[in-house]
Amino acid sequence: MVRNITLFLFFTLLLQAYPNYTTAIKEKKIYPMGAKIYVKKCKTPIVVAHYKTYEHLYNAIDKESLCGHLNKKYTEALALYLWDRANNHHKTYEKLIVTHKDKCPVCGMFLYKYPKWVSRIYYGKKSFSFDGIKDMMKYYFSESKNPTLLLVQDYYSAQTIDATKAYFVIGSDVYGPMGNELIALKSEAYAKKFLLDHRGKKIVRFSEITPKLVEELDE
Repeated sequence: MVRNITLFLFFTLLLQAYPNYTTAIKEKKIYPMGAKIYVKKCKTPIVVAHYKTYEHLYNAIDKESLCGHLNKKYTEALALYLWDRANNHHKTYEKLIVTHKDKCPVCGMFLYKYPKWVSRIYYGKKSFSFDGIKDMMKYYFSESKNPTLLLVQDYYSAQTIDATKAYFVIGSDVYGPMGNELIALKSEAYAKKFLLDHRGKKIVRFSEITPKLVEELDE
């Protein structure tokens, strides 16, 4: 009985998890709709910083009627607009494209064979691409200069995201070209879903990735 209740609550939360819309759909439809609802329906400002996750924000708008009674479509649009704006998810990056000649500077693998694993570091106008986040982090820790941008790909959507804002799952049953990997997810909700779906051990943020953690992935 307890197990059934737990499963019910889990799947209920998943229904409210951060939606997996494409960037194009969000920018053309979702965000404009959310902005319009916010201006017309929300009489008092909503401080997104008061909510730890997208789910908390969504539930507050829905259950506490922060902007009146909205249907699920409008609630989702408003929550996405507010959450993404506050967390800089509006900023989009181009797909990480590589050529048949590009090799990972750490292991020497040809990158075109593993397009969904490509990650990239920028030092001003100069950039280096890698066959996985693990090798990118090895390079990152070996360099004395600070990068201007680090890009990775969200596991579920293949969307290019800022590594410093991503969530990473370690110890899962999903392996990259170089074995155990840091799997990048664009939201905490998706990281938790991936952790359960693929028997992951832990979720870490970019600031928690250390040389020791990266080294342990090779053991």
